[in-house]
Amino acid sequence: VQLQASGGGLVQAGGSLRLACVVSGRTSSRYVMAWFRQAPGKEREFVAVTSWSGGRLGYADSVKGRFTISGDFAKNTVYLQMNSLKPEDTAVYYCAAKWTSFARNPTLYDYWGQGTLVTVSS
Repeated sequence: VQLQASGGGLVQAGGSLRLACVVSGRTSSRYVMAWFRQAPGKEREFVAVTSWSGGRLGYADSVKGRFTISGDFAKNTVYLQMNSLKPEDTAVYYCAAKWTSFARNPTLYDYWGQGTLVTVSS
C-alpha cells in the first residue's frame, strides 16, 4: 500500500487549502484513513479520521469546525479541506491508513504518506 499526499503550500491566516491523499496498491473498504500533522519540535498529532465508507468521522478539538475530512473512494483519494487557517496550523501534514478500527494514536497506523508542508503566515 502506498499513500501519496499533496496540496500543501503557503497561505495567509484565514485562508484555505485542500490536501489530497491518493491510496494505491492494495485497497480495502476496511481501511481507516487519517490525517496527522507534525510541527517543528513537536510530536506528531492527530487531526482527523474517516472510515473508508465515510460513514464515521472524527476530528481533533483544535480543528473541529474548520477542517473537513472526506473521501472519493472510487478514486482511492482522501481529502482534508482546511478553512480559517491559523499560524498554529503550520506543520507537515501526513496521511495514514490502518485496518478496521478507529484510532488517534499515530503509532497504530500501518501505512504513511510522505507528508506535505502547510505554512500559514500571520
